[in-house]
Amino acid sequence: MIQEKIVIGAGTKFPLNGMLTIPDEADKKYSAVVLVHGSGPSNMDAKVGNNNFFKDLAEGLTEKGLAVLRYDKRTYVHGKVMKNDPSMSVKEETIEDAIIAANLLREDSRIDPNKIYIIGHSFGGMLAPRIDAEGGNFAGIIIMAGSPRKLEEIMMSQNMDLLNSLNKFLRWIAKKQIAAFSKKFDNLYQMTDDEAKSTKLLPGIRAYYFKEMGDHPASDYLTHLEKPILIVLGEKDVQANVQDDFEGYRKLLKDNGNATFKLYQNLNHLFMPAIYGNILKIKKEYATRQHVDQQVIDDIAEWVLSK
Repeated sequence: MIQEKIVIGAGTKFPLNGMLTIPDEADKKYSAVVLVHGSGPSNMDAKVGNNNFFKDLAEGLTEKGLAVLRYDKRTYVHGKVMKNDPSMSVKEETIEDAIIAANLLREDSRIDPNKIYIIGHSFGGMLAPRIDAEGGNFAGIIIMAGSPRKLEEIMMSQNMDLLNSLNKFLRWIAKKQIAAFSKKFDNLYQMTDDEAKSTKLLPGIRAYYFKEMGDHPASDYLTHLEKPILIVLGEKDVQANVQDDFEGYRKLLKDNGNATFKLYQNLNHLFMPAIYGNILKIKKEYATRQHVDQQVIDDIAEWVLSK
């Protein structure tokens, strides 16, 4: 395996360090994937607790014959500058860099330009169809633990899951906090863009961030998608779920004959063995050093290489 340091967006305001892993064989053009992060600032390895989700994925897929490009998320490197921008949206946070990454792969003579795929994890999976439509032009899309719902819906759903895990007294307090949080989103889509840009919803995040993303729902892209798409989820995931997310995608893609769905027993949001299966203990779970399940790596590699 060859590992090459690269820079995404070299010469721009937001350069990002990255890593290309590529099989060590000459005279062959490889299929390749771009890895797109979940929510929050994250390094190129997608380090969560003591686990390195993207590093595992990249090295595992490269051992199976794929080239893989991963890179630091823009908010991980340039977050302090970005949080002062009232116009900040998922475009600046995630979409632009994924498209730059895809174009970098197309310029590499070792890569087959017609066989470049996107793997979006969680929040990155939510955005993957939009990234593809707005310039990624991928050969296919892989969504790991993503959701077709709006971001604020997922946040409310996770808050309710937390609420249901609490004792009676704490539940009473949390219920009031969640109601106040929910109220912040009441008029989100009635706001003008300028109003949304001047309204702070959460620390460092303005209403415009949610509004801009919500105005581009997954359904806009998936109902017309004709290219191959693979949807995978761990059954014990407490951040995405089978009913709303996995089945939600199945519903949107019911007319896509190139859609494949795989649900993995006893795996969590990082496609590692679930330990607690409880949203309250998620930090403790991620503190345990584990690795991405080999079956998941095998299945993704097989799906890409069969195209």
